[in-house]
Amino acid sequence: MKKLAFLFVLFFSVFTINSQVIYHPLESAKLGTTREIKIQLPRGYDANTEKAYPVIVVLDGDYMFEAVAGNVDYYSYWEDMPESIVVGVNQVDSRSADVMYSEQNSLPIETGAAFYEFLGMELLNYIDDTFRTVNFRVIIGHDRTANFMNYFLLKAQPLFQAYIAISPDLAPDMQTYLTEKLPKVERKTFYYLATSANDIAKLKEGTDALHTAVSSIENKNFLYTFDSFDKATHYALPAHAIPNALEDIFFVFQPISKTEFKDTILKLEDSPVTYLTEKYQTILDLFDIDKPILINDFNAIEAAINKTEKFEYFEELGKIARKEYPDTLLGNYYIARFYEETGEPKKAMKAYQTAYVLQEIGGITKDEMLRRADAIKADFGY
Repeated sequence: MKKLAFLFVLFFSVFTINSQVIYHPLESAKLGTTREIKIQLPRGYDANTEKAYPVIVVLDGDYMFEAVAGNVDYYSYWEDMPESIVVGVNQVDSRSADVMYSEQNSLPIETGAAFYEFLGMELLNYIDDTFRTVNFRVIIGHDRTANFMNYFLLKAQPLFQAYIAISPDLAPDMQTYLTEKLPKVERKTFYYLATSANDIAKLKEGTDALHTAVSSIENKNFLYTFDSFDKATHYALPAHAIPNALEDIFFVFQPISKTEFKDTILKLEDSPVTYLTEKYQTILDLFDIDKPILINDFNAIEAAINKTEKFEYFEELGKIARKEYPDTLLGNYYIARFYEETGEPKKAMKAYQTAYVLQEIGGITKDEMLRRADAIKADFGY
Protein backbone atom coordinates (compact mmCIF):
# COMPACT_ATOMS: atom_id res chain seq x y z
CA MET A 1 0.00 0.00 0.00
CA LYS A 2 2.85 2.38 0.82
CA LYS A 3 4.48 1.60 -2.54
CA LEU A 4 1.18 2.30 -4.35
CA ALA A 5 0.80 5.63 -2.57
CA PHE A 6 4.38 6.58 -3.46
CA LEU A 7 3.81 5.76 -7.14
CA PHE A 8 0.59 7.79 -7.10
CA VAL A 9 2.37 10.87 -5.75
CA LEU A 10 5.29 10.37 -8.14
CA PHE A 11 2.93 10.06 -11.13
CA PHE A 12 1.18 13.34 -10.48
CA SER A 13 4.41 15.08 -9.52
CA VAL A 14 5.63 14.50 -13.09
CA PHE A 15 2.68 16.48 -14.44
CA THR A 16 3.11 19.38 -12.03
CA ILE A 17 6.80 19.94 -12.75
CA ASN A 18 6.06 22.24 -15.69
CA SER A 19 3.35 24.13 -13.80
CA GLN A 20 4.08 27.01 -11.47
CA VAL A 21 3.44 26.25 -7.78
CA ILE A 22 3.50 29.23 -5.43
CA TYR A 23 3.62 28.91 -1.65
CA HIS A 24 2.16 32.04 -0.10
CA PRO A 25 1.42 33.01 3.53
CA LEU A 26 -1.83 34.97 3.19
CA GLU A 27 -2.42 37.44 6.00
CA SER A 28 -6.00 37.29 7.23
CA ALA A 29 -7.86 39.88 9.29
CA LYS A 30 -10.72 37.42 9.69
CA LEU A 31 -8.52 34.71 11.16
CA GLY A 32 -6.20 37.09 12.97
CA THR A 33 -3.20 35.23 11.58
CA THR A 34 -1.61 34.14 8.34
CA ARG A 35 -2.66 31.01 6.49
CA GLU A 36 -0.42 29.18 4.08
CA ILE A 37 -1.91 28.63 0.65
CA LYS A 38 -0.53 26.75 -2.34
CA ILE A 39 -1.30 27.98 -5.84
CA GLN A 40 -0.68 26.08 -9.06
CA LEU A 41 -0.80 28.26 -12.15
CA PRO A 42 -1.33 26.69 -15.59
CA ARG A 43 1.72 25.85 -17.68
CA GLY A 44 1.16 28.68 -20.13
CA TYR A 45 0.06 31.33 -17.63
CA ASP A 46 2.98 33.72 -18.23
CA ALA A 47 3.01 33.25 -22.00
CA ASN A 48 -0.76 33.69 -22.56
CA THR A 49 -1.19 37.09 -20.97
CA GLU A 50 -4.69 37.62 -22.39
CA LYS A 51 -6.07 34.33 -21.10
CA ALA A 52 -8.08 33.96 -17.87
CA TYR A 53 -8.79 30.79 -15.93
CA PRO A 54 -11.32 29.04 -13.67
CA VAL A 55 -10.37 28.70 -10.00
CA ILE A 56 -10.41 25.42 -8.06
CA VAL A 57 -10.24 25.81 -4.27
CA VAL A 58 -8.99 22.73 -2.42
CA LEU A 59 -9.76 22.44 1.28
CA ASP A 60 -7.42 20.20 3.28
CA GLY A 61 -4.78 21.52 0.93
CA ASP A 62 -1.99 20.04 3.05
CA TYR A 63 -2.82 16.57 1.67
CA MET A 64 -5.39 17.12 -1.11
CA PHE A 65 -3.65 19.83 -3.15
CA GLU A 66 -1.16 17.67 -5.03
CA ALA A 67 -3.80 15.10 -6.01
CA VAL A 68 -6.08 17.81 -7.41
CA ALA A 69 -3.27 19.83 -9.03
CA GLY A 70 -1.87 16.75 -10.77
CA ASN A 71 -5.25 15.74 -12.17
CA VAL A 72 -6.04 19.27 -13.32
CA ASP A 73 -2.70 19.59 -15.08
CA TYR A 74 -3.12 16.19 -16.73
CA TYR A 75 -6.68 16.69 -17.96
CA SER A 76 -6.03 20.23 -19.18
CA TYR A 77 -2.94 19.03 -21.06
CA TRP A 78 -5.22 16.76 -23.11
CA GLU A 79 -7.87 19.51 -23.39
CA ASP A 80 -10.41 17.46 -21.43
CA MET A 81 -10.92 20.42 -19.12
CA PRO A 82 -9.85 24.08 -19.21
CA GLU A 83 -6.52 25.07 -17.76
CA SER A 84 -7.29 26.23 -14.23
CA ILE A 85 -5.75 27.90 -11.21
CA VAL A 86 -5.65 25.45 -8.29
CA VAL A 87 -5.59 26.93 -4.76
CA GLY A 88 -4.89 24.71 -1.77
CA VAL A 89 -5.67 25.90 1.77
CA ASN A 90 -3.41 24.44 4.44
CA GLN A 91 -5.43 23.22 7.46
CA VAL A 92 -3.01 20.79 9.05
CA ASP A 93 -2.97 22.61 12.43
CA SER A 94 -6.40 24.24 12.33
CA ARG A 95 -8.84 21.82 10.73
CA SER A 96 -11.11 21.26 13.73
CA ALA A 97 -11.31 24.98 14.45
CA ASP A 98 -11.87 25.82 10.79
CA VAL A 99 -14.94 23.61 10.39
CA MET A 100 -16.64 24.42 13.73
CA TYR A 101 -20.42 24.67 13.56
CA SER A 102 -23.24 25.19 16.03
CA GLU A 103 -24.86 22.14 17.59
CA GLN A 104 -28.14 24.07 17.58
CA ASN A 105 -28.46 24.87 13.86
CA SER A 106 -25.41 23.25 12.18
CA LEU A 107 -24.16 26.62 10.86
CA PRO A 108 -20.59 27.93 11.26
CA ILE A 109 -19.78 29.68 14.53
CA GLU A 110 -16.72 31.31 16.09
CA THR A 111 -13.55 29.98 14.38
CA GLY A 112 -15.70 28.22 11.77
CA ALA A 113 -17.46 31.47 10.91
CA ALA A 114 -14.08 33.23 10.70
CA PHE A 115 -12.74 30.57 8.33
CA TYR A 116 -15.90 30.85 6.22
CA GLU A 117 -15.37 34.61 5.89
CA PHE A 118 -11.67 34.11 5.19
CA LEU A 119 -12.45 31.86 2.23
CA GLY A 120 -15.32 33.90 0.83
CA MET A 121 -14.10 37.44 1.49
CA GLU A 122 -10.30 37.28 1.62
CA LEU A 123 -8.98 34.25 -0.25
CA LEU A 124 -11.19 34.56 -3.33
CA ASN A 125 -10.65 38.32 -3.49
CA TYR A 126 -6.89 37.82 -3.27
CA ILE A 127 -6.93 35.27 -6.10
CA ASP A 128 -9.15 37.43 -8.33
CA ASP A 129 -7.06 40.55 -7.64
CA THR A 130 -3.71 38.83 -8.17
CA PHE A 131 -4.35 36.47 -11.07
CA ARG A 132 -6.41 36.38 -14.25
CA THR A 133 -9.61 34.53 -13.45
CA VAL A 134 -12.98 33.82 -15.04
CA ASN A 135 -16.25 33.55 -13.15
CA PHE A 136 -16.26 29.79 -12.66
CA ARG A 137 -15.15 28.36 -9.34
CA VAL A 138 -14.93 24.81 -7.99
CA ILE A 139 -14.52 23.83 -4.34
CA ILE A 140 -13.36 20.41 -3.09
CA GLY A 141 -13.57 18.90 0.39
CA HIS A 142 -13.05 15.58 2.15
CA ASP A 143 -15.09 14.36 5.16
CA ARG A 144 -15.47 17.39 7.51
CA THR A 145 -14.40 19.92 4.90
CA ALA A 146 -16.78 18.25 2.42
CA ASN A 147 -19.54 19.25 4.80
CA PHE A 148 -18.15 22.75 5.34
CA MET A 149 -17.99 23.64 1.65
CA ASN A 150 -21.77 23.31 1.42
CA TYR A 151 -22.21 26.52 3.40
CA PHE A 152 -21.17 28.45 0.28
CA LEU A 153 -23.93 26.71 -1.68
CA LEU A 154 -26.50 27.82 0.90
CA LYS A 155 -25.86 31.51 0.20
CA ALA A 156 -28.49 33.47 -1.74
CA GLN A 157 -25.84 33.91 -4.46
CA PRO A 158 -23.50 30.89 -4.17
CA LEU A 159 -19.81 31.71 -4.57
CA PHE A 160 -18.99 28.46 -6.36
CA GLN A 161 -20.55 26.82 -9.38
CA ALA A 162 -19.21 23.31 -8.72
CA TYR A 163 -18.92 21.30 -5.48
CA ILE A 164 -16.95 18.07 -5.03
CA ALA A 165 -17.93 16.36 -1.76
CA ILE A 166 -15.85 13.27 -0.98
CA SER A 167 -17.22 11.16 1.88
CA PRO A 168 -18.72 14.14 3.72
CA ASP A 169 -19.02 14.10 7.51
CA LEU A 170 -22.36 15.92 7.44
CA ALA A 171 -23.63 18.29 10.09
CA PRO A 172 -27.01 17.14 11.51
CA ASP A 173 -29.08 19.66 9.54
CA MET A 174 -27.03 19.74 6.33
CA GLN A 175 -29.16 17.26 4.39
CA THR A 176 -32.25 19.32 5.16
CA TYR A 177 -30.53 22.53 4.12
CA LEU A 178 -29.40 21.04 0.82
CA THR A 179 -32.73 19.49 -0.09
CA GLU A 180 -34.36 22.87 0.52
CA LYS A 181 -31.75 24.84 -1.44
CA LEU A 182 -30.98 22.68 -4.48
CA PRO A 183 -34.47 22.73 -6.06
CA LYS A 184 -34.22 26.54 -6.08
CA VAL A 185 -30.78 27.14 -7.61
CA GLU A 186 -31.15 29.44 -10.61
CA ARG A 187 -27.70 29.02 -12.10
CA LYS A 188 -26.14 25.82 -13.43
CA THR A 189 -24.63 24.15 -10.36
CA PHE A 190 -22.53 20.98 -10.45
CA TYR A 191 -22.58 18.71 -7.41
CA TYR A 192 -20.42 15.58 -7.20
CA LEU A 193 -20.80 13.20 -4.25
CA ALA A 194 -18.72 10.09 -3.54
CA THR A 195 -18.36 7.26 -1.03
CA SER A 196 -17.29 3.61 -1.18
CA ALA A 197 -18.26 0.22 0.15
CA ASN A 198 -15.10 0.37 2.28
CA ASP A 199 -15.76 3.88 3.63
CA ILE A 200 -16.18 4.65 7.33
CA ALA A 201 -19.59 3.19 8.15
CA LYS A 202 -21.10 6.33 9.67
CA LEU A 203 -19.94 8.52 6.78
CA LYS A 204 -21.13 6.05 4.16
CA GLU A 205 -24.54 5.92 5.79
CA GLY A 206 -24.82 9.71 5.78
CA THR A 207 -23.56 10.01 2.21
CA ASP A 208 -25.98 7.35 0.95
CA ALA A 209 -28.85 9.12 2.72
CA LEU A 210 -27.88 12.43 1.13
CA HIS A 211 -27.68 10.74 -2.26
CA THR A 212 -31.17 9.31 -1.84
CA ALA A 213 -32.50 12.73 -0.84
CA VAL A 214 -30.95 14.81 -3.63
CA SER A 215 -31.09 12.32 -6.51
CA SER A 216 -34.83 12.87 -6.86
CA ILE A 217 -34.55 16.67 -7.10
CA GLU A 218 -35.94 17.98 -10.37
CA ASN A 219 -34.14 21.16 -11.37
CA LYS A 220 -32.46 21.58 -14.76
CA ASN A 221 -29.87 23.83 -13.11
CA PHE A 222 -28.81 21.13 -10.63
CA LEU A 223 -26.26 18.85 -12.33
CA TYR A 224 -25.66 15.93 -10.01
CA THR A 225 -23.29 12.94 -10.09
CA PHE A 226 -22.84 10.20 -7.49
CA ASP A 227 -20.08 7.59 -7.29
CA SER A 228 -19.84 4.62 -4.93
CA PHE A 229 -16.52 2.83 -5.30
CA ASP A 230 -15.94 -0.80 -4.34
CA LYS A 231 -12.60 -1.04 -2.57
CA ALA A 232 -11.35 2.46 -1.79
CA THR A 233 -10.79 3.24 1.88
CA HIS A 234 -11.91 6.55 3.32
CA TYR A 235 -8.42 8.02 2.92
CA ALA A 236 -7.91 6.63 -0.58
CA LEU A 237 -11.25 7.95 -1.82
CA PRO A 238 -9.93 11.32 -3.06
CA ALA A 239 -7.55 9.57 -5.47
CA HIS A 240 -10.51 7.72 -7.00
CA ALA A 241 -13.09 10.50 -6.87
CA ILE A 242 -11.15 13.55 -8.07
CA PRO A 243 -10.57 12.41 -11.69
CA ASN A 244 -14.19 11.23 -12.01
CA ALA A 245 -15.48 14.51 -10.63
CA LEU A 246 -13.38 16.61 -13.02
CA GLU A 247 -14.49 14.51 -15.98
CA ASP A 248 -18.15 14.92 -15.06
CA ILE A 249 -18.02 18.65 -14.36
CA PHE A 250 -16.12 19.45 -17.56
CA PHE A 251 -17.73 16.85 -19.84
CA VAL A 252 -19.04 19.41 -22.32
CA PHE A 253 -15.56 20.98 -22.55
CA GLN A 254 -14.06 17.72 -23.81
CA PRO A 255 -13.55 16.98 -27.52
CA ILE A 256 -16.36 15.02 -29.14
CA SER A 257 -15.77 11.38 -28.23
CA LYS A 258 -16.65 8.21 -30.14
CA THR A 259 -19.47 7.58 -27.68
CA GLU A 260 -20.86 11.12 -28.05
CA PHE A 261 -20.61 10.77 -31.83
CA LYS A 262 -22.37 7.41 -31.95
CA ASP A 263 -24.98 7.82 -29.22
CA THR A 264 -25.87 11.49 -29.67
CA ILE A 265 -24.73 13.16 -32.88
CA LEU A 266 -25.69 10.38 -35.30
CA LYS A 267 -29.16 10.23 -33.73
CA LEU A 268 -29.90 13.94 -34.13
CA GLU A 269 -33.01 14.83 -36.09
CA ASP A 270 -31.82 18.37 -36.76
CA SER A 271 -28.48 19.86 -37.82
CA PRO A 272 -25.27 18.42 -36.32
CA VAL A 273 -23.74 21.84 -36.98
CA THR A 274 -26.26 23.38 -34.58
CA TYR A 275 -25.21 20.77 -32.02
CA LEU A 276 -21.60 21.88 -32.48
CA THR A 277 -22.32 25.59 -32.05
CA GLU A 278 -24.53 24.94 -29.03
CA LYS A 279 -21.79 22.81 -27.44
CA TYR A 280 -19.34 25.72 -27.60
CA GLN A 281 -21.96 28.25 -26.51
CA THR A 282 -22.58 26.06 -23.45
CA ILE A 283 -18.85 26.13 -22.69
CA LEU A 284 -18.95 29.91 -22.83
CA ASP A 285 -22.10 30.14 -20.69
CA LEU A 286 -20.94 27.65 -18.05
CA PHE A 287 -17.24 28.32 -17.75
CA ASP A 288 -16.94 31.88 -19.06
CA ILE A 289 -14.44 30.61 -21.64
CA ASP A 290 -14.63 31.43 -25.35
CA LYS A 291 -13.05 28.22 -26.62
CA PRO A 292 -12.09 27.92 -30.32
CA ILE A 293 -13.80 24.97 -32.00
CA LEU A 294 -11.37 22.05 -32.12
CA ILE A 295 -10.38 20.51 -35.47
CA ASN A 296 -11.33 17.17 -33.90
CA ASP A 297 -14.88 18.44 -33.49
CA PHE A 298 -15.07 19.78 -37.06
CA ASN A 299 -13.96 16.33 -38.21
CA ALA A 300 -16.65 14.67 -36.13
CA ILE A 301 -19.40 16.82 -37.62
CA GLU A 302 -18.04 16.22 -41.14
CA ALA A 303 -18.14 12.48 -40.49
CA ALA A 304 -21.74 12.74 -39.28
CA ILE A 305 -22.78 14.67 -42.38
CA ASN A 306 -21.13 12.09 -44.62
CA LYS A 307 -22.68 9.15 -42.77
CA THR A 308 -26.21 10.60 -42.74
CA GLU A 309 -25.81 12.06 -46.25
CA LYS A 310 -27.28 15.38 -45.13
CA PHE A 311 -24.84 17.27 -47.33
CA GLU A 312 -26.74 20.55 -47.15
CA TYR A 313 -25.21 21.08 -43.70
CA PHE A 314 -21.73 21.44 -45.23
CA GLU A 315 -22.52 25.03 -46.20
CA GLU A 316 -23.22 26.06 -42.61
CA LEU A 317 -20.17 24.13 -41.39
CA GLY A 318 -18.00 25.89 -43.98
CA LYS A 319 -19.13 29.34 -42.84
CA ILE A 320 -18.24 28.51 -39.24
CA ALA A 321 -14.86 27.08 -40.29
CA ARG A 322 -14.04 30.28 -42.19
CA LYS A 323 -14.81 32.30 -39.08
CA GLU A 324 -12.83 30.06 -36.73
CA TYR A 325 -9.84 29.41 -39.02
CA PRO A 326 -9.91 32.22 -41.64
CA ASP A 327 -6.36 31.70 -42.92
CA THR A 328 -6.82 27.99 -43.61
CA LEU A 329 -8.50 26.01 -46.36
CA LEU A 330 -10.94 24.31 -43.96
CA GLY A 331 -13.88 26.58 -44.76
CA ASN A 332 -13.31 26.34 -48.52
CA TYR A 333 -13.16 22.57 -48.24
CA TYR A 334 -16.59 22.33 -46.61
CA ILE A 335 -18.14 24.90 -48.98
CA ALA A 336 -16.74 22.97 -51.93
CA ARG A 337 -18.16 19.73 -50.52
CA PHE A 338 -21.55 21.45 -50.23
CA TYR A 339 -21.50 22.53 -53.88
CA GLU A 340 -20.19 19.16 -55.08
CA GLU A 341 -22.82 17.12 -53.24
CA THR A 342 -25.75 19.41 -54.08
CA GLY A 343 -25.30 19.53 -57.84
CA GLU A 344 -23.11 22.58 -58.50
CA PRO A 345 -19.78 21.08 -59.65
CA LYS A 346 -18.43 24.23 -61.28
CA LYS A 347 -18.73 26.21 -58.03
CA ALA A 348 -17.20 23.25 -56.18
CA MET A 349 -14.23 23.21 -58.54
CA LYS A 350 -13.58 26.92 -58.03
CA ALA A 351 -13.86 26.60 -54.26
CA TYR A 352 -11.30 23.80 -54.27
CA GLN A 353 -8.95 25.76 -56.55
CA THR A 354 -9.07 29.05 -54.61
CA ALA A 355 -8.11 27.24 -51.43
CA TYR A 356 -4.62 26.68 -52.82
CA VAL A 357 -3.37 30.00 -51.39
CA LEU A 358 -4.59 29.13 -47.87
CA GLN A 359 -2.86 27.17 -45.12
CA GLU A 360 -3.26 23.43 -44.76
CA ILE A 361 -5.00 22.17 -41.63
CA GLY A 362 -6.35 19.03 -40.01
CA GLY A 363 -4.95 16.64 -42.63
CA ILE A 364 -6.56 18.53 -45.52
CA THR A 365 -3.78 19.43 -47.95
CA LYS A 366 -3.50 21.71 -50.97
CA ASP A 367 -2.71 18.68 -53.13
CA GLU A 368 -5.96 17.06 -52.03
CA MET A 369 -7.93 20.21 -52.89
CA LEU A 370 -6.33 20.39 -56.36
CA ARG A 371 -6.92 16.67 -56.90
CA ARG A 372 -10.62 17.14 -56.18
CA ALA A 373 -10.79 20.16 -58.51
CA ASP A 374 -9.04 18.22 -61.30
CA ALA A 375 -11.41 15.29 -60.84
CA ILE A 376 -14.41 17.57 -61.31
CA LYS A 377 -12.76 19.17 -64.34
CA ALA A 378 -12.15 15.76 -65.91
CA ASP A 379 -15.67 14.55 -65.21
CA PHE A 380 -17.44 17.63 -66.57
CA GLY A 381 -14.92 18.94 -69.10
CA TYR A 382 -14.54 22.42 -67.60
